[in-house]
Amino acid sequence: MFLSLLSIHPTPALTWVAIGGILDLYVFLGPDPQSVIRQYLQVIGYPMMPPYWSLGFHLCRWGYTTTLTTRHVAQRMHNATFPLDVQWNDLDYANKDRVFTFDPWRFGDLPEMVEDFHERGMKYILILDPGISSSSPPGTYSPFDEGLKRDVFIKNATGHILIGKVWPGQTAFPDFTNPETRRWWEDCIRDFHSKVPVDGLWIDMNEPASFVQGSAEGCPASDLENPPYTPKVVGGQLSSGTLCMSAQQKLSTHYDLHNMYGLTEAYATHSALMNIRGQRPFVLSRSSFPGIGRFSGVWTGDVGSDWEQLRYSIPAVLQFGLFGVPLVGADVCGFGGNTTEELCVRWMQLGAFYPFMRNHNDKPNAPQEPYVFGQKAQAAMRSALNLRYSLLPFLYTLFHHAHTSAATVARPLFMEFPTDDNCQAVDRQFLWGSSLLISPVLEQGAVELAAYLPSGTWYSLKGRYSLLPAPLDTINVHVREGHIIPQQEPALTTVASRRKPFFLTVALSAGGWAWGDLFWDDGDKLHTFETGHYCYVTFTAGQVGKRRVTFAFTVLTVSGLALPMSEVFSVQWAL
Repeated sequence: MFLSLLSIHPTPALTWVAIGGILDLYVFLGPDPQSVIRQYLQVIGYPMMPPYWSLGFHLCRWGYTTTLTTRHVAQRMHNATFPLDVQWNDLDYANKDRVFTFDPWRFGDLPEMVEDFHERGMKYILILDPGISSSSPPGTYSPFDEGLKRDVFIKNATGHILIGKVWPGQTAFPDFTNPETRRWWEDCIRDFHSKVPVDGLWIDMNEPASFVQGSAEGCPASDLENPPYTPKVVGGQLSSGTLCMSAQQKLSTHYDLHNMYGLTEAYATHSALMNIRGQRPFVLSRSSFPGIGRFSGVWTGDVGSDWEQLRYSIPAVLQFGLFGVPLVGADVCGFGGNTTEELCVRWMQLGAFYPFMRNHNDKPNAPQEPYVFGQKAQAAMRSALNLRYSLLPFLYTLFHHAHTSAATVARPLFMEFPTDDNCQAVDRQFLWGSSLLISPVLEQGAVELAAYLPSGTWYSLKGRYSLLPAPLDTINVHVREGHIIPQQEPALTTVASRRKPFFLTVALSAGGWAWGDLFWDDGDKLHTFETGHYCYVTFTAGQVGKRRVTFAFTVLTVSGLALPMSEVFSVQWAL
């Protein structure tokens, strides 16, 4: 199927041309953009509520080749007083690149390392590819041996297990549309988690990707492999870099199910972690499909370390928010190629306002952890991270509204100002909710930027089209009039920051009023909103006459959950 925008009709029209199948059309009438998104999510499902710690800073690299190296990275971050909540490992940890194993020499003390991180208030995540090594001697690799017994793998057109090739060599691919596969997958995760108590899982290569075309034996000649219409895919065939379209899964052929592979794996992984840990799952997926936001966050793939990719990351993040995946971000400082100090500073400043913030780097590149740069750059990065951590109560509240009412977290300007034609084309600025306007530097060497401020009064958090000063240590963030932003003093982990005092930034409107809210729970337990284990606080401020300002708040306390504060809030007024 393909679609095109045609102008031969009396008005512009979308025309679908299909080669077969069943086409269901859902029409969402709005009338405003946010209503359209809400109506869409009522069909595909509202996004999950992430654990609080997942909104902190994440650090990863393909190339942390030992536990010693991984520990050293986390310690250097701590020594340099950079907030760090989650340390990651790429496939370096795995024995012969086989998932559900860890190298006995380079990562022999992996379980102890994870426990050490936990004692420091940190979390740990590692990569989990779907490809299961099929070349290990029988009886030596339980995930494949058990998978064979339980018949969990995708078959080729002749009914034999389809063999592809990924990092460990020859691999079989789980069929997550099969309920038995999901049970086997949970058993594999449970067994590994009993040794290495990971806090979340990063499901990569789940398009699914393969290094051979279709399978090790090729694909049969059929209409599924060579349909009447083939999109302009890399390699020119639907099976390029993935599985044969004629492959057999429980529900149908891979031709019908290919685009859903990441979604079905995310569902299986989310369910497994929830059952095993008994807490809110964290899953990050590369592949996506409508509805994946119920189970997983997404990152934007292996972006390059350049200014163009920095700019492109904003519309990419905003689009996923519209698709019902609010937990999204790009690899901060870029994944492919060497970053520069200036680029990495600017990317850390922008990344501080991605809903999901992770610095990730490829093996051969120069290091890009914050502590490797000069003192001026480190100070700018530290300031950006501290600003993010101070705003986490506000960000968490935005995720609550996304989870319960389909609100967007990172928001395009046109969503909030649909009648302002100037906002339609703005893709270098964005909002957090309706309150904060973020205007990052996206050009090399820039020390000022042209930003569009929609109608109303906007207050700078640091003290029309406007030319804003933007030296290296500055990211421009403005608070919209009439809003109150809940914040906390930052710390090196969210465990520590959640114990810090709250304060409020109040931006009175021209009419002399402001409103804000805060959702607060333990940050990790399942279904806290649904079961009533939370606090919800509303704040109001108003001006009476020219000088007198009144402030009030209402706390809805449920099940005795207490906020870490007295009845007096520290209030700072945006002037």
